[in-house]
Amino acid sequence: MDNLFKRATFDNSAAEKTGYSNYSYWASTWKVFVKNKVAMFFMVILITLLLFTFIQPFLPGQKSPTTIYTDPQTEIQLRNLEPNSEFWFGTNTIGQDLWSRIWSGTRTSMLIGLAVGIWDAVIGIIVGSLWGYVRSLDPFITQVYNVLNNIPSSIILILVSYILKPSVTTIIFAMCLTGWLPTARFVRNQVVIIRDREFNLASRCLGTPTKRVITKNLLPQLVSVIMMRIALAIPAAIGHEVFLTYIGLGLPVSTPSLGNLVNEGRMVMMSPSLRYQLIFPAAVLSLITVSFYIMGNSFADAADPKNHI
Repeated sequence: MDNLFKRATFDNSAAEKTGYSNYSYWASTWKVFVKNKVAMFFMVILITLLLFTFIQPFLPGQKSPTTIYTDPQTEIQLRNLEPNSEFWFGTNTIGQDLWSRIWSGTRTSMLIGLAVGIWDAVIGIIVGSLWGYVRSLDPFITQVYNVLNNIPSSIILILVSYILKPSVTTIIFAMCLTGWLPTARFVRNQVVIIRDREFNLASRCLGTPTKRVITKNLLPQLVSVIMMRIALAIPAAIGHEVFLTYIGLGLPVSTPSLGNLVNEGRMVMMSPSLRYQLIFPAAVLSLITVSFYIMGNSFADAADPKNHI
């Protein structure tokens, strides 16, 4: 029998190699995400659009978004000029350059969207995690949620915008008051589903602090759905800004925003020769919204561990 078998020797270094794994959750997520060509296409478009939006004022030959341009000979306002070599997107009804106003408005709307989206994500995740995991807090937070959620968000937006002075800060404050509620409720429901699984019960039995259980056990299981909520919160905030402007409670006309530009274009859209004033800002707004939506969905799928490579 001795000639049929060979005694195996234990190799310490070989044992360590077999136990080592270079797996990285975020690296794997990124590998899956970049395989989605449609998502990568829209990501490139969105990054290019945002970079150009912020460098546009520093490019040579750019006009002011708030200046009313007039004919140097007649002093008549250059109103409703169609796109030409001087005014690339034409002028509006009072002679302002639509090209510079669209990019200035995009900066304003993106600032609102990012601020509100980050706030909704942070507060929603914190409140939702505590709401779902700490059972003693469930009755209190549920009552707070029921009270706030039964007040239509549009009513809160309208009241705050009406009471306070219209400004970017006012718009952000109004949206942040209740914007976190859907995210908190969503995270809470997901946490309730997985909080009593075996690995969480084992952590609690070992005396793991609540904070560590939430951050290490629960939230990593929810990365995909949380990223999707964040991605959708940004275009939703921009949409709310457009809504407030539509009803006359948005930013003042002197502050360019996509909401102001869409509203101005809406008022002249019945004239075929002036529809460019609606088409250009609506196209930029649609591109941003669609890009965030597709990227959010794609990243959510890529962050799902079942899809990892």
